[in-house]
Amino acid sequence: MKNRIRKAAKGIIILTLSISVLIGSALSTQAADKIRVASKDFTENEIVAEVYALALEDAGLAVERIFDVGSSVIHTSLISNEIDIYPEYTGTGLISILGLDPITDPQEVYDTVKDAYEEQFQVTWLDYSSANDGQGLVIRTAAAEEYGIVTISDLQKYATKLRFASQGEFDERADGIPALEALYGPFDWKSSKVYDNSLKYQVLASDEADVSPAYTTEGRLTEEQFTLLEDDKQVWPPYNLAPVVRDEVLEANPEIAEILNAVSAAFTTENITALNAQVDIEGEEFTDVARAFYEETVKSSK
Repeated sequence: MKNRIRKAAKGIIILTLSISVLIGSALSTQAADKIRVASKDFTENEIVAEVYALALEDAGLAVERIFDVGSSVIHTSLISNEIDIYPEYTGTGLISILGLDPITDPQEVYDTVKDAYEEQFQVTWLDYSSANDGQGLVIRTAAAEEYGIVTISDLQKYATKLRFASQGEFDERADGIPALEALYGPFDWKSSKVYDNSLKYQVLASDEADVSPAYTTEGRLTEEQFTLLEDDKQVWPPYNLAPVVRDEVLEANPEIAEILNAVSAAFTTENITALNAQVDIEGEEFTDVARAFYEETVKSSK
């Protein structure tokens, strides 16, 4: 009788362990099937990645969000199979990841990074967006209107009348003043002082300076008192947004391409700038801003 009891108990233990193993295996498979959408650690990338995630979920795919990954390590995270998709910039791929010289034509930059990523990393660049978060110059709107300045060429002509709010390294950096002067000619500013980057809009708003380096999708560019100048000679490479996805994931879920290409088509430099402003100036949560954009712009266009 005792042996029977022991055998029965042993059988129950084995059965329990087997069930546990099966459940654990099922959960592991389920987790592995999730699309791991990541973002870099700044507002714009968070918003875009969240829109990606919402679009994938709306199509019935399971998503795991891995947000705020450091910009310096996110590419490594992708190719080492720690994440599956994130929003990247064509100029970043070209210069920072591939170490190639700047190219100013958007399509050529995209084609170059697309081919190189496929060959070197087995990563696909899906369609790129017209949204361009690149280098630029911002001027007080009052000064732009006073002198009729619309482009950087215009700015160069009137530099002697304008005060430049530098960020120090911009004066020496290869893609800063040296690149500008090589293409546009010398900028003989009325004055030039160095300010912290975080203070540039405060400095312009208080009329301490007239012009400053900026990035083309910064939220404060939505304010009427600031004007982003047109880079009419294209000194700077484009930084167009696009989803990058591991080939293995795309092969297993080919519908991802159509889903995220539709998202890319919805983004523009103007609406990205406005979305950034909602978070960085108005204090809204990036998840709320992303959902509203997805519902009102992306989903409604289907």
